[in-house]
Amino acid sequence: MSITVRPARPADVRAINRLVEPMTHEGILLGKDLVAYYEAVQEFLVAVDASDEIVGCGALHVMWEDLAEVRTLAVHPDQRGTGIGHRMLTALLARAAQLGLRRVFCLTFEVDFFSRHGFSVMDQDVVDAEVYNQLLRSADEGVAEFLDLARVKPNTLGNTRMIIQLDAEDTSAQGS
Repeated sequence: MSITVRPARPADVRAINRLVEPMTHEGILLGKDLVAYYEAVQEFLVAVDASDEIVGCGALHVMWEDLAEVRTLAVHPDQRGTGIGHRMLTALLARAAQLGLRRVFCLTFEVDFFSRHGFSVMDQDVVDAEVYNQLLRSADEGVAEFLDLARVKPNTLGNTRMIIQLDAEDTSAQGS
């Protein structure tokens, strides 16, 4: 089966929601209102099959000048184990490199998957005090998860905070 990874379009949002929604009921992904997907559609990539049906999705959310989060990485249950998740994550990391970002964070139950892609469990202090104080001002729940704030603990219980440091050559070569 031929799979293409492309930027998401507003017309894809309902299909993204249908793909993600069962995983929110299982507690694998955090639920979002449909409007949140529309507001963030430019952050998403989708994997589509030959009939343009969405079989995977993922988003890259910029959090700071050198930091982003991989969000909502999902693959249709019938397509798991086929490499779509790998292709989606690789494309999201390439997008981060194109933006000149040096670090990418995720909050996940899929520790082995992300470890195979170079992510490691996060230390507590990955940003300095000034950046931490700026990030505290964000209303975004993903930023609160990154900071490991107590108010998000009920949503993240059991998840692992992971991060990858992109190579300097990955981020500098993308700008040429």
